[in-house]
Formats: sequence, structure tokens, C-alpha cells
Amino acid sequence: MTKSTNITWHNTTVSKTDRQIQNAHSSCVLWFTGLSGSGKSTVANAVSRELYRQGINEYVLDGDNIRHGLNKDLGFSDHDRTENIRRIGEVAKLFVDSGKVVTTAFISPFRSDRDQVRALFDDKEFIEVFVDCPLEECEKRDTKQLYAKARRGEIKEFTGIDSPYEAPERPEITIHTEKITVEEAIEQVLSYLREQNVI
Repeated sequence: MTKSTNITWHNTTVSKTDRQIQNAHSSCVLWFTGLSGSGKSTVANAVSRELYRQGINEYVLDGDNIRHGLNKDLGFSDHDRTENIRRIGEVAKLFVDSGKVVTTAFISPFRSDRDQVRALFDDKEFIEVFVDCPLEECEKRDTKQLYAKARRGEIKEFTGIDSPYEAPERPEITIHTEKITVEEAIEQVLSYLREQNVI
């Protein structure tokens, strides 16, 4: 496919800063990463609900939901996983530009992919949240039986079984979901946002 070179970025009349001032809070992406079953979506949605309750403009981008629409043409090969994360990064950037605090819940197993997404954002706008949960615990929580299917060979290239997960080296936040409650996880994230003057 030949890419067009006749395109120019169009600066809008209303800026990101204008929207942040109107919102009375900053904008950023909370990038939740971790194994399937670690609690990414649960915590991301709980954080989003609490932000909403506090009057913060927020939105959740969830891995499964995105694959129902925008990324329904992608599979789970290494190449498709990388493209999945690239697209989500671009969408998250638009949400941050709109002045929202956007939470994302994606396994995003490859460190290099997450680093490329981080590079899209201004300083302190990308907050990597490592939902650190042991594989054994994730398998115990496996309500969809995905791990069991992967171990039987029914699902190929499943992260944590026959496809690697590269844990973040320096995440802004690490949540140990096997040790704390959802409420404690919410407070951990919101405390960080307050410390960084996001909210």
C-alpha cells in the first residue's frame, strides 16, 4: 500500500490546554497492562467509575471491546498484537487531546510496543499501570476458561502460555491484585493522579 505524502496536521481552534482549563483537570492515559485475568479491566473500570463520580471527564478503552470494532480485523500473531497496540495508542492520544483521563485495559505483552505508545505522549501524560498478578492466580480466576483452552492447545499464541509477556521495567504504578482489594487499587491510582496534579 502506498502512503500519501500530501497530508498535513491540522491544528484545531480549541487546544488541549483549553479543554483542560475548562475541565479543571489535566488529561492523561492510564495504560493498564498485565496478564489475562490479572484484573486490568476490573480495576480500570472501577477507577473510571470513581473518576466519573468525582466529575472528571474520563473514558475506558477495553481490549475485548476494541476488538469488536476498530480492531476486529486483527488476530493474535505478534504482528497483529503490535498493530492492535499501535492503533489503541493513537486512539488514546486523541482522547488525551480531547481533555479526558482515558483508562486502557490491554495485555499489551511487548515492552517495545508500550514504549512506542509512550513516545506518542507529552511528558507525564502516559502512566503505565502494571497489574502484577502471578500466572497461577490468573489461571484460578479464569472465568472464560481461556488458560485451560490454551493449555489444551485449543488457543494458540496465548500470552503467558505459549506467547511471552514482558513485564514493565519502570511502571509509574504497580498494583498487586492478589494482595489488595479493588477499593485499595482505586485509591492507589487516584493518589498517584493527585500527586501528579492530574486531578
